Amino acid sequence: MRLLLLAVAGGALGSGARFLVNAGAAKWLGMAFPWATMIVNISGSFAMGLLVEYVMLRHNGSPELRTFLATGILGGFTTFSAFSLDAATLSDRGDFALAALYVIVSVAVSIAALYAGIAIARSQFS
Repeated sequence: MRLLLLAVAGGALGSGARFLVNAGAAKWLGMAFPWATMIVNISGSFAMGLLVEYVMLRHNGSPELRTFLATGILGGFTTFSAFSLDAATLSDRGDFALAALYVIVSVAVSIAALYAGIAIARSQFS
């Protein structure tokens, strides 16, 4: 239960940060391109790299710290950071083909699933 509460608390902070990036990007960069999503995906992945290497590997981060920071804050900010970490972990293990498959299937099937959800919603609710 404690880890769940840490994830929820961190998620609230990450979601708040995501909202601020969305609002700032819309104001400063406009909405013709998904700037906010790109910004949070890149910065969240960068932050995950820093977090994993420095806090977790060099300072033996506790499960509570990992849950609050990685699952909570970064998960609320962008789940793309977890996706990036998974791909890098597979690659670091030397599983290059599996890493490439993971990236391609995750992206392609996620987009296909989005379109499937749109099609079902349109057919059922319009």
